[in-house]
Amino acid sequence: MTTEQSELSTAPGASPITDGPTAGEPTTEEMVRANQANWDARTPVHVASEFYGLDGSRTAEDWFAPFEWTDLGELAGRDVLHLQCHLGTETAAFAERGARTVGLDFSAAAVAQARRLADEGGRSVEFVRSDVHRAVEALGERRFDVIYTGKGALCYLPDLTAWAGIVSALLRPGGTLYLVEFHPLLDSLGPTPGPDRQQLQLRHDYLGGRGPLRSDTPSTYTDGPPVQGATTSYEWRHGLGEVISAVIGAGLTVELVRETELLPWKRFDAMVPSENGWWRLPPSEPIIPLLYALRAVKA
Repeated sequence: MTTEQSELSTAPGASPITDGPTAGEPTTEEMVRANQANWDARTPVHVASEFYGLDGSRTAEDWFAPFEWTDLGELAGRDVLHLQCHLGTETAAFAERGARTVGLDFSAAAVAQARRLADEGGRSVEFVRSDVHRAVEALGERRFDVIYTGKGALCYLPDLTAWAGIVSALLRPGGTLYLVEFHPLLDSLGPTPGPDRQQLQLRHDYLGGRGPLRSDTPSTYTDGPPVQGATTSYEWRHGLGEVISAVIGAGLTVELVRETELLPWKRFDAMVPSENGWWRLPPSEPIIPLLYALRAVKA
C-alpha cells in the first residue's frame, strides 16, 4: 500500500508542527530529499510490520475498496503505472488482474523491497526508482493507459500543477488517471481526550497556502520499532478544489469524483469495522468524507 498518509497529528513524540519555509529554512528540493531519506529509513520498519502483512496475512486486494475496481474497469492487457508505489503492495493487484504494470517510487530502499516481493510472489511487475517530478525522464518514451496514485501520496508533492502536467505527459490519448486519496478533511481532524473517549475536532489546515508542515519523529504509521536515521519529513496541504483544478488545468477531463466515509485502516480509536473489512466512524458520529476518488481522462 502507498500509505504515505499524514502522521503529523497521530505520531506520538512528534515535534510541534511548523510552517515553512522562512529565512534559513531548507529549499523545496532539500525538503523533497529529506522526505526521500525518511522513506528509506521507514522501509525496513514497514517491511517487518503486521500492518503491511507481507508474511501473507494480507493480500493486495485488501488495500482496495470495491468501488475502485468498478471505476477502473477491465485492466487485462493494459499498461498501468502506479506512481509513488512504496512497497508495491497495491501495484501487485494490477499485475494479478492481467495488466502490464510499472511501479515508481523515489525510495531506493522501497523499490528494492518491492522488486524482491514481486519476484518472491512470481509477479511480473517492473519497478523504477525515480522522484515523481522526474518520472517522464525516468520512463523515457513510455506512455500508459492508466495511471494510479494516492492513499497518502499527494501530501508529499509541493506543486500539484507540475504533478498534473507530468501525469498528462505520461498518459496516452484516451488514458485514465485514477486517484484515490485521503480526504483533506481527514488530515484536518485530530483526536482530543473527551470524558468517555477521544473526540474529533478540527485541529489542522484543510487548505494549503501556509507552506509545508515539518515533522520530526521516529514514529511511523505502522507497528514496529522506531525509525532509525532520517526522521524529518515535510508535507504540503492540498484542498479538493486545488486537486481538481490542477487536473483540469493539465488538459484532463474529470469524469467522476467520489467521497466516502471508509478508510483501509483504523485511523481513530472510535472507528468500527465496515462490511468489506475497512473502517468507518460509528453510527453515533456524523458521516464525513475520509477518502475520495477522482477519475479523469486525457483527450
